[in-house]
Amino acid sequence: MSTDVRQLSTTEGFLCGGLAACIAVTISNPAEVAKTRLQLQGELVKGGGLKVYNNAFDAMIKTWKNEGIRGMQRGLGVAVCQSPNFQLAFLTRAAAGFYEPFRRTINRVFGWSSADQIPITSLVAGAASGAVGAIIGNPLFLIKARMQAYSPALPIGTQRHYKNSFDALATIWRTEGIRGYVRGMDAAILRTAMGSSVQLPTYNWTKNQLVGHAILPSDSVWTFLASSSVSGVCVCLVMQPADTALTRMYNQPTTKLPDGRVVGALYKSPIDCLWRTVKTEGVLGWYKGSLAHFLRITPHTIITLTMNDVIRNLYKDLAWGRSYV
Repeated sequence: MSTDVRQLSTTEGFLCGGLAACIAVTISNPAEVAKTRLQLQGELVKGGGLKVYNNAFDAMIKTWKNEGIRGMQRGLGVAVCQSPNFQLAFLTRAAAGFYEPFRRTINRVFGWSSADQIPITSLVAGAASGAVGAIIGNPLFLIKARMQAYSPALPIGTQRHYKNSFDALATIWRTEGIRGYVRGMDAAILRTAMGSSVQLPTYNWTKNQLVGHAILPSDSVWTFLASSSVSGVCVCLVMQPADTALTRMYNQPTTKLPDGRVVGALYKSPIDCLWRTVKTEGVLGWYKGSLAHFLRITPHTIITLTMNDVIRNLYKDLAWGRSYV
């Protein structure tokens, strides 16, 4: 057996991260549908208006009763990229593969060892890798949010009925032009950068603490689960306001200006969205759908990061035996 110490290449990291994320999104999608609808409920209405859904569980139950499994899994085709768009979205889902190359590069620039887990460089690398994913995947994330918001039985917010991802892309091009594909990108970068800046650093820090203090072994599934759980809670706490702004900016109605430009009718930017929301709905407006977000992001984070480590280790075992780091 070779004794060479090897690391996964960026491409290998993409593939492992993408596969883990696709598994996770299939399981967590029903909670995301509930989250999206709760975030749009009572939008810019003083006092919250009439409630269709009382909470995350009520939203999932009513969706199941009125729309069945199709309603529970709206947007899943876009989310897991079960279409010819697979390769593009697969790379988007695998954007976490940028994290380690970014972190190692930043460490080297400042003269630190690429193996060192330094909090500030981990935060910057996490935010940068998340921003890359948001930019690449914005059209697909936009379509997913609008598909999840659509309900023929209990409509909430602006309703757009797309037959599939191709119909959505064609409709957006026809009605909103090229600007429609980048609508909400600033909010997506803010939201994803905030989440990614916390997700991977808190996961790695927790894992290093558990292993460094000999609480759990480095290759234990329990280590992966514990680290992922802590990371999921941190992501949910930090990202919720930006996530609400993103959902609303994606789903807001549009209007055509005299110069022909199609713009959002409610919000100019994610900051404007957050400001208008807090003025009309109070601070709690930022946190609508928090429980559904937690039910979505925590299992998603646990499965993504746990499966990422499991898949990476299985791949290393199969490809190289034990001659790796």
